Amino acid sequence: MTERVNNFPPLPKLLRIKPCFYQDIDEEIPQPYCQIVRRVYKLWILYSITLCVNLVSCIAWTAGGGSAVNIGLGLLWLILFSPCSYTCCGWIATVLFFSTNVGSAVIMLFSALLFTIDTVLMGLVLIRIHRLYRGGGGSLQRAQEEWSTGVWKSAPVKEAGFNAVVESGSSLPQYPASVPNYPENRPW
Repeated sequence: MTERVNNFPPLPKLLRIKPCFYQDIDEEIPQPYCQIVRRVYKLWILYSITLCVNLVSCIAWTAGGGSAVNIGLGLLWLILFSPCSYTCCGWIATVLFFSTNVGSAVIMLFSALLFTIDTVLMGLVLIRIHRLYRGGGGSLQRAQEEWSTGVWKSAPVKEAGFNAVVESGSSLPQYPASVPNYPENRPW
C-alpha cells in the first residue's frame, strides 16, 4: 500500500498552502457511483466559479451606482457556498439595473445565468441521488431513526458494514427484484 499524499483542494505549487486531504474517487467510491460523484464534483466546481463571477457582478453593480452592501454579501456567499443563495435576487436585480447602468447589468447577467444553470443542475443531482437512496431501501423514517439513535456515527456499525461488503465480494448489497433499477449510463 502506497502512502497517500494529500491532493485536495488542488492548489498551484507556488502557494505555501498545501492540500488538506486525500481524494481519489476511483479508489474510495464503489464503481457504480463513480460517475455521479464525478458529476457532483464538477457541479461543485461550476458553483464555485459562479460564486466568483457573482462577486465580480456585485463589484460591477457597485461601480455602476448600486449599493456597496452587495460586495459584502457576494463575498459572504463565496465563503459560505450556500446553495441557491442568489438565484431569484440575481435576476430581479439584473433586470431592474438595466435602466440604471447597462454595462454593469450585462456583467450581472452572467452570474444570474450561471446561478440558474447551477440551480437546475443541483435539482437534477438531488433527484438522481434521491432515486439511488430510495432504490437502496432508504426512507425518511429510516434516516430519522438512524440519526436519532446515532447509528451513522458508530464506529462498530461502520466497520461491520464495511466488512460485510468486503466479505461478500460485491461493492453493493443485493436487493429484491421489486426495487427499481436505474440505468447507470443515463444522462442527467
